[in-house]
Amino acid sequence: MERIPDAELERLATEPESDRVERKELWSKGVKGSAQEAVCAFANDLPNHRKPGVLLIGVRDDGTPAGIDVDDRLLKDLAEIRSDGRIIPPPTISVEKRSLRGHAIAVVMVAPSDSPPVRFEGRCFVRIGPRRAMATAQDERILAEKRRSLDLRWELRPHATATIEDLDLAFIRESYLPNVVSPDVLAANGRTREEQFASVNLLYARDDARPTNLGILVAGKRPSDQIPANWLTFMRFDSERFDPDALVDELSVFGRVDEIIRRTEDKFRAHNQTQIDIVSAPTEIRRYDYPPAAFEQILRNAVVHRSYEDTNAPIRIHWFRDRIEVQSTGGPFGSVTTTNFGQPGITDYRNPALAGALRNLGYVQQFGFGIAAANRALEQNGNPPVEFLADPTRIVAVIHRR
Repeated sequence: MERIPDAELERLATEPESDRVERKELWSKGVKGSAQEAVCAFANDLPNHRKPGVLLIGVRDDGTPAGIDVDDRLLKDLAEIRSDGRIIPPPTISVEKRSLRGHAIAVVMVAPSDSPPVRFEGRCFVRIGPRRAMATAQDERILAEKRRSLDLRWELRPHATATIEDLDLAFIRESYLPNVVSPDVLAANGRTREEQFASVNLLYARDDARPTNLGILVAGKRPSDQIPANWLTFMRFDSERFDPDALVDELSVFGRVDEIIRRTEDKFRAHNQTQIDIVSAPTEIRRYDYPPAAFEQILRNAVVHRSYEDTNAPIRIHWFRDRIEVQSTGGPFGSVTTTNFGQPGITDYRNPALAGALRNLGYVQQFGFGIAAANRALEQNGNPPVEFLADPTRIVAVIHRR
């Protein structure tokens, strides 16, 4: 997104609010929720401006600056709108400190999403002139149709051969939809099964009930039948190198992405050794060969960020005497490169809708913090930080034993 010129910023601050501009005089916890609703509405871009929406913090309704303190804490709070997991799929935003008539203000620019509808805490918000409101069923149909007109990412394209019968309908109704859509919206009348499934990107459209690739990954009965890359292999070796003669355990895992994560983490826990120290402190201290939180973050990152397209390769986990290697296909994506991979604050998403789906299912808490959380758990347990080996076709995350 291009930076707003000073003259344009002055105009946006002084003209009446519209479907592209919202102003907030102050910033507080009470304001944050309505600001996130505004970001959600701008990302949906119901009027189809195809231009960023702008949220101005520190500007009164009459366009004059409120004179607030725009410090690093405020800018961090605004940046976390994207990553705290309450807006799904995560929006593309920029945050900066600017000057308006000699006073500091904060400016949040929100790019239109290429995978609407976007939801904040399960509710879809849109902008109608200066008013922000929850989307009607018709609004959501328009957003879904707009998504079809865009150059869709692989995860949102309809699968070539699958039908709605390839989806686990009971899982969607009983487990997935209640975590994605707020109860009042889900209970609304007039929405068919196809409309409900299409609104959360599991089907291509209400009038084209082909499952998307995302739908197969998240809710397929046998996902690997349609998407051959959707599986994982686990091997443990009693050696420090890949040696078939030293193989002591192996497992191939198939199923929905949540099932792959759950079964792999169960296998990890069965092998991971725990030491309990009852002497060094008043309460017991548990130390692990590998802290579970670190392995979980690396595994879930591999599931979310790998390429599922044009490959049959699984995620590979190789457990050696001195380390665990988690290998996924696809290499770095977007703004992430082989040189900056793993650096704090450098994130991009090959599969943002899949990231949102796993957030809905409880496997992702915040976007963009997985590596940092893994390294924090490793440090607390006494392990070295994660080592990454990245090339254009794959990522290998190496977790060293304590």
